[in-house]
Amino acid sequence: MSTTTAPQITVPDGARLALATHNPGKLAELRAILTRLVPGLDPESIISAATLGAPEPVEDGLTFAENALIKARALAEATGLPSVADDSGLCVDVLGGAPGIFSARWCGHHGDDQANLDLLLNQVADVADPHRTARFNCAAVLVVPGAEEPTVIERSMEGRLLTAPLGDGGFGYDPIFVPVQEDEPGAAGRTTSQMSAEEKNAISHRGQAFRDLAPVLAELLAR
Repeated sequence: MSTTTAPQITVPDGARLALATHNPGKLAELRAILTRLVPGLDPESIISAATLGAPEPVEDGLTFAENALIKARALAEATGLPSVADDSGLCVDVLGGAPGIFSARWCGHHGDDQANLDLLLNQVADVADPHRTARFNCAAVLVVPGAEEPTVIERSMEGRLLTAPLGDGGFGYDPIFVPVQEDEPGAAGRTTSQMSAEEKNAISHRGQAFRDLAPVLAELLAR
């Protein structure tokens, strides 16, 4: 696991919690969850690595939890604040759990959603529907400076893969992923790309992990 640490950075007055992300959607989601649980909490007291201009550490862990821990520890050391990070990805059964921790760079370089999606579709093109099972996994980690142990929560969203994309929402592999809830009687069989952000967050791996971490964060911030 990486031992690289982030440099010290300037933290704005009033900041109480840092989120290791450059994704504004993740920040908005965590703020919404916590402001419902902690009366009087100022959502602006929860800041992101992007807002702080914090560099991203090398994620060289072998599991989602290890990579999330690398990010949370680096941000906590850089800011002196309790810090939250998550790491997530798609695990396809017929591929032995791949792309897994390499989901964001499955095509060979980081962040090209379309290339990642195209490669995965080609790899499972001849797989019959009953064997196209997959899940999104997420590990969410809280590191509190001075605390002996981090808090680690892991959650998943089960589903199956389509043979072609549907929907224009979400990101990553969302256009080909149908959650098991959408296969229940009376459901529409939508991909997570066809859902609203609220619908997706209600069942998603990341939404579950953040909600289960929220009571720990609420107790911390209520002190």
